[in-house]
Amino acid sequence: MTNTNGYRRGTRYLFARPFRKHGVIPLSTYMKVYKRGDIVDIKGNGAIQKGLPHKFYHGKTGRIFNVTPHAVGVIVNKQVRNRIMQKRINVRIEHVKHSNSRLDFLNRVKKIELLKKEAKEKNIKLDESQLKRKPIGPRPAHFVSTKNNEPQTVNPIPYEFIA
Repeated sequence: MTNTNGYRRGTRYLFARPFRKHGVIPLSTYMKVYKRGDIVDIKGNGAIQKGLPHKFYHGKTGRIFNVTPHAVGVIVNKQVRNRIMQKRINVRIEHVKHSNSRLDFLNRVKKIELLKKEAKEKNIKLDESQLKRKPIGPRPAHFVSTKNNEPQTVNPIPYEFIA
């Protein structure tokens, strides 16, 4: 039997509601405020079929370009062969949520501003390394004590044939 080519092909588990999350959608979903320029994550909700995005856009992050009473327009990047196209899709608000991808950056900017303000008050020149993120380096070397911790040799258990 060949595969069908419907709009929701292969989404049996993708759009299925999670365990114990069936039923009425919470009102907080509808109370959220979306503005142009907001970064949102697209996550299709199988309980609401209206305004459901295509399965390709499930899990993608985009930027809002249009707001209507029940839906938002989102710009999402889509790779088509050798180029990345900016696709504009209209999605109901049940299928989007504010993205946390930018929160870390905004928190870091606030922290740096506080550091700069404190340095200006104390007339201290900030070093570039204090303002930039540092990768987590390797753990420092240490000795493992074998006083009460005898090394164990690991051997495979021989196979026993039981007739």
